[in-house]
Amino acid sequence: MDLVHLILGRRLPSSAADEVKIGVPAAVPAMGLDALSSAAYGPEAALTMLATVGAAGLGAIGPITVIILLMLVMLYFSYRQTIAAYPTSGGSYTVSKENLGIWPGLLAAAALAIDYVLNVAVGISAGVAALVSAAPSLHKYTMPLCLIILLIITLMNLRGTGEAGLAFAVPTYLFIVSLLTVLATGVIRSITSGGDPHPVVAPPALPPATQALTTWIFLRAFASGCTAMTGVEAIINSVAAFKEPRVRNAHWTLTFIVMLLVLLLGGVAHLAKVYHIGAMDQSRHGYQSTLSQITGAVFGRGAIYYVTIGSVLACLCLSANTSFVGFPRLCRLVAEDGFLPRAFSTIGRRLVYSVGIIFLSLCAGSLLLLFRGITDKLIPLFAVGAFLAFTLSQAGMVVHWHKQSEGGRFGNRFRLCVNGIGALATAVALVIILAAKFLEGAWITVLGFPVLLGVFWLVNRHYVRLARTIKAHGPLNLGNNKPPVVLMPTRGWDRPTGKALRFAFWLSPDVIALHLTNLTGEEAKEEGEKVGREWKENVEQPAEQSGVPVPRFIPVPCPFRLFVKPIMEQIKRAKQEFPGRTIAVVIPALTEKHWWHTLLHRRLGAHLRRALMNHDDHEVVVVEVPWFIEDKPVPV
Repeated sequence: MDLVHLILGRRLPSSAADEVKIGVPAAVPAMGLDALSSAAYGPEAALTMLATVGAAGLGAIGPITVIILLMLVMLYFSYRQTIAAYPTSGGSYTVSKENLGIWPGLLAAAALAIDYVLNVAVGISAGVAALVSAAPSLHKYTMPLCLIILLIITLMNLRGTGEAGLAFAVPTYLFIVSLLTVLATGVIRSITSGGDPHPVVAPPALPPATQALTTWIFLRAFASGCTAMTGVEAIINSVAAFKEPRVRNAHWTLTFIVMLLVLLLGGVAHLAKVYHIGAMDQSRHGYQSTLSQITGAVFGRGAIYYVTIGSVLACLCLSANTSFVGFPRLCRLVAEDGFLPRAFSTIGRRLVYSVGIIFLSLCAGSLLLLFRGITDKLIPLFAVGAFLAFTLSQAGMVVHWHKQSEGGRFGNRFRLCVNGIGALATAVALVIILAAKFLEGAWITVLGFPVLLGVFWLVNRHYVRLARTIKAHGPLNLGNNKPPVVLMPTRGWDRPTGKALRFAFWLSPDVIALHLTNLTGEEAKEEGEKVGREWKENVEQPAEQSGVPVPRFIPVPCPFRLFVKPIMEQIKRAKQEFPGRTIAVVIPALTEKHWWHTLLHRRLGAHLRRALMNHDDHEVVVVEVPWFIEDKPVPV
């Protein structure tokens, strides 16, 4: 069986496009893992910022979580409207482009692209952090584990969105059930104990406060906690991936994910406060994630602990799958508008955008290597892109509903208010995130926006110039349509030369064979006489007998063992002899049948073709006539 077929699956026809679309059960793991798993690192990121204020920080985690949940609910209602208004593709790029203009749309695309890449890196690094929490002996293998997980997710997505969603369904729903069980049990115990439950395994003591809780620290913690909202955008970016009725399926998926996320974030924040759990330094040995401490406090280190942490590990790592669904589709839209290479819009063997998947994997892998797979180092870069995309999308929807409400419809004015409130809330949050995280690393993300916009501009300029260059300004000109003058390089008489000559005779009556040799002195003279005799016997005489114009035979010495320059000189002479005629260079070329053939042949024909094509001569046409290396001789 073909190895590629085994790894990536059989190639699917274009007619199977509807078959690979997904419903709600598969969409939750395929598109919702980023949002759901953020319950593992969002509250912990906020607690990390509050660590310097000691126990006082636990009092602030509640208000911070409430604000985040209110914003999440506002975003939910806003995105429900966006899905209904743009049922084929309602992502920030499309909405911003159609309502605010092409460059705001491209800014949204840049923000989303950066956020998708960071989501992959953060999700995988946080998942490995959960694994290290349960098995500290693996701490030194953090980086290899991150890269192995990235490779597995990449291969799964190259097999198709539907297969990835089904493969990730078991760990996703196990994560939901196990974590909700832990949180519900912990909340019940906190209520029955009067707000002071006794932990089964006591979490590490909170560090002493080194400074007082200030507004600035509160805002920094809020900015870090906002990373818990970054996954919701993926659903509206991928509405086209849903089965019909796609709007209803997208609405149900969005509702299910947001409802679960509200429960998870609220439960984690509450239990962190009542069990006195803070964030620990991930780079140090003995690190315990917030969820690991909560699960240990509620159930101890038994079977439930390892099942829960195992599901957290799986879902954090697999949360990168959300980006692998959204990023290629975003790149496809941008590429179709001419701002990314068109390869991004090409559908692969499994009806997914393979180039986007591979590019995302390479970018995320580079980030993981650069930051050594440490979540705390990646978090400051996170959320800026997501909230910029949120804001642009909501602002675009405000413009959309304003246009729709010009007829005086009250419903559209109400929708305008919903999206307007969402735009204002996310804009304020974006300003806070930028102010709080800029010096901590968010400046890298901000710098990425103009870089990506510059790439978009350069790619689009190339395509615009290409379209202008190749545009026809009149009908086909057949006034000077003489056959070309054919130049055919050859090393001597053989079967590949015979096949190329037959093709050359079909093209033109004017065929010039160029005998290339790097020999000198007596050796060159002897070879020339030998090849000349073979040429006369095997080419000239049969041509005369068949009434075909006899091809001219010109010896071309190549004393420096370089063939391109002598051939270019022959092309120049042919132009002088046949002014106004196209010069066709016909190259006999051996074509390998097996991969190991490439190790045995110099592929001079291919090298010559590339060299001639790079000379940018519009009057020269290069044609390669293949001779397939067969086990048995094939007649010319």
